[in-house]
Amino acid sequence: MDLFNYRRRETVEVQVGGTPLGGKNPIRLQSMTDTSTLDTEASVAQTLRIAGAGGEYVRLTTQGVREAENLRNINAGVRAAGCTVPLVADVHFNPRVAEVAALYAEKVRINPGNYVDPARTFKHLEYTDEEYAGELERLEARFVPFLNICRAHHTAIRIGVNHGSLSDRIMSRYGDTPEGIVESCMEFLRICVRERFTDVVVSIKASNTVVMVRSVRLLVDAMEREGMAFPLHLGVTEAGNGEDGRIKSAVGIGALLADGLGDTVRVSLSEAPEAEIPVAHKLVDYIARRDGAMMIPGMAAEGFDWLRPVRRPTVAVGNIGGDNVPVVVADRMDLVIGGRMREFRAQTDFLPDYIYCGRSLPRVGRRENANYIVDADVWMGEAGTYPAFPYNMLPFLGNCRAELKFLFLTYGALTEEVRACLRLHPEVVIISQSSHRNRLGEHRALVHELTREGLKNPVVIFQQYAHSQEEKEDFQIESAADMGALLFDGLCDGIYLYNNGTLDHRDIDATAFGILQAARLRTSKTEYIACPGCGRTLYDLQDTLARIKAATSHLKGLKIAVMGCIVNGPGEMADADYGYVGAARGKVSLYKKKTCVERNIPAEEAVERLLRLIRENGDDPEYPAKDI
Repeated sequence: MDLFNYRRRETVEVQVGGTPLGGKNPIRLQSMTDTSTLDTEASVAQTLRIAGAGGEYVRLTTQGVREAENLRNINAGVRAAGCTVPLVADVHFNPRVAEVAALYAEKVRINPGNYVDPARTFKHLEYTDEEYAGELERLEARFVPFLNICRAHHTAIRIGVNHGSLSDRIMSRYGDTPEGIVESCMEFLRICVRERFTDVVVSIKASNTVVMVRSVRLLVDAMEREGMAFPLHLGVTEAGNGEDGRIKSAVGIGALLADGLGDTVRVSLSEAPEAEIPVAHKLVDYIARRDGAMMIPGMAAEGFDWLRPVRRPTVAVGNIGGDNVPVVVADRMDLVIGGRMREFRAQTDFLPDYIYCGRSLPRVGRRENANYIVDADVWMGEAGTYPAFPYNMLPFLGNCRAELKFLFLTYGALTEEVRACLRLHPEVVIISQSSHRNRLGEHRALVHELTREGLKNPVVIFQQYAHSQEEKEDFQIESAADMGALLFDGLCDGIYLYNNGTLDHRDIDATAFGILQAARLRTSKTEYIACPGCGRTLYDLQDTLARIKAATSHLKGLKIAVMGCIVNGPGEMADADYGYVGAARGKVSLYKKKTCVERNIPAEEAVERLLRLIRENGDDPEYPAKDI
């Protein structure tokens, strides 16, 4: 693939009802109902709402044969309403259910982690090579009859791997790794190829965006090496709700879309299913604008591995670069008037590391213990202030005595003179700028060229937008999508989001910190790993998530999983500190990491019991463990 120029990956076309995907088709949008699949009327109504919002596929959970059989009635009800949206059955644990669902749905999703293998128990199993081969033969024997049914009924399938539900067999051979996730998928794809069954879509999902992006990249490489070109379904599982869910989804999905990967998208939010579609629409449309952009003549740095990237080595300049977490630079130029800074609005948890004030360093109203950046020609050398140079002021940089200097630079301005200056001045932090339609490509090209030249100056990525306060969601989606690949590639030592509009500075700051947290690079608040809900959900997910967030949002650095059922629960929340998982109708089990510590608690008591568990373990500073 081309790191610097946008081009969609070429895939085969897959027939899904009357709405094919892959090939030359547009990227399709989809969502999933949260109604009981036994409730025909409710499922039809919600399917129509999703389709009305622009959803092109609608998925329904089919946890048993009865649900699979009722897809016939739901499908008939949807068609009677004049809607042609294809229905997708979501199957776990039971191959027989998948075989029945294939009769009545246009596509069936199966999960390799539990389709033939038993449910994950986190047990380490030992297999000889012969025994492992025998397990694969058993898998094929169970899978091929399903493919034959799908072929006979023109039903497409999705091989949908979830990080949280890898089988113990795969875990024992490959570990909890992206390589294991990919192999779980490839086992099924190889059977499809041998059987010449081509109406196949593939997905790899995880709540950890780093795992998700790396696994999909590895999957694409594995498919290419084996001559496969199946289309991709993209999504970040358990992304949560609100701003965090949108930012996390855009960071992960956007990073892959930006590299031309993805043929259908689901943004999984713990909200009404139809609310997912406008978010997905904005994300897909924003990335698609890069198509046909002017060519960027970038060259990849020797040793860069797109499949397994590591952070670019840089010299630490103060708290920027080296082993430091990426910094946040923010803009406050509009607040400095006549040498006085008007009310400096910032959330305590999201206070920027550096504040750029342009040509007017405030004399009054400055925030204590804050670092300020001003244009180099007005910098007076005050403590806690640092100069910023445009590249055309390069001759003056060497005479500046600052221990930390910033240089605004574009890829096109990286001349030999600039290279020579950077070699002499490792204390210079570059602020990479781009006005290119494919700004990701140009930022990448600059950082790769620095690496090719052996330059180890840290790089802060500058991203510019123009949104009003009413367009905050657009700003969050676009900035997260622009930053995703740069962060996962290890090319970023800081993030500087600038908005030429009416957005509140506090929203811009919070978005920058949210992007870094979504990419698992810097933790500034509690992270909620929350599933979107479906017909399997065993309690009021949205209300429960809201109550848990209200009670725990003051906790820093914790990951709390809120899962509707057991399908992905213990696995997807494997790196969470605490888990709240639906165990039965109206019953909840609580987890401390992977260990279930309380089972089948009445749902009306479970939130308080979760809070007590957190406090008993000393993870709530307001309630020291010794006081419980």
